[in-house]
Amino acid sequence: MTFTIRVFNTPHDAGIYVASLAEFVIMNKRNPVLGLATGQTPVPFYESLVRLYECGLDLSHVTTINLDEYVGLSAEHPQSYFHFMKSNLFSKTNLSSSCTFVPNGASANLVEECLRYDEILKNYPIDLQILGIGINGHIGFNEPSDTLIAKTHVVELRHETIKSNARFFDSEDQVPKQAITMGIQSILQAKKIVLMAFGTEKSKIIEQVVIGNVSTTIPASILQFHPDVMVILDQDGATDLLKNTDYLDANHLKIK
Repeated sequence: MTFTIRVFNTPHDAGIYVASLAEFVIMNKRNPVLGLATGQTPVPFYESLVRLYECGLDLSHVTTINLDEYVGLSAEHPQSYFHFMKSNLFSKTNLSSSCTFVPNGASANLVEECLRYDEILKNYPIDLQILGIGINGHIGFNEPSDTLIAKTHVVELRHETIKSNARFFDSEDQVPKQAITMGIQSILQAKKIVLMAFGTEKSKIIEQVVIGNVSTTIPASILQFHPDVMVILDQDGATDLLKNTDYLDANHLKIK
């Protein structure tokens, strides 16, 4: 399949556009469900969604389901993904706390926690899934591997992921070595997927995901099997893709 690609001048501009996609779902679904991501990439989206809320967009009927969480961090830990979501979105809108789901990385029984999360995903089919991408092509925390796991599971984080995420901690040693992540099947079951990537460090992997072969060594490449994926880039993130004029011409992409 061919991805729908949009390239914006800045991450801020891209965030406004993605927020407008979310607004459409929120306004047109009785019980909309958003799949959410963490990290620096979706921050412009959350900022724009908060602005829409401040301008009158009601989020009280929205359910959100996050992709992942570090193992061993409580919800109150400043680097937990729950804390990230609370700081960037939950505390700034009228989302109901009973309908905002994040895996419990501090659970005493991680197997049961994964099963609990799969039951949530079963009960709340995702209308719009927001994704970032790791420099090694991971989505959620589904790392490159010989196989990709379908359901929610505990994953051992690759060194490149730990090194990349160390910028959010005082040192690399403080980055958790494991995470709970939504599985590939659950991601692909979302009705619509938006993959966001900004910066030159994401440019090469985006080119491989969009143009390359499907491979478990680049987990995000499996998105090629989904019928409705939008790839949202800034100019830097699109650098390598824009060099491929044959791809642009074949897909009638005219990007400044």
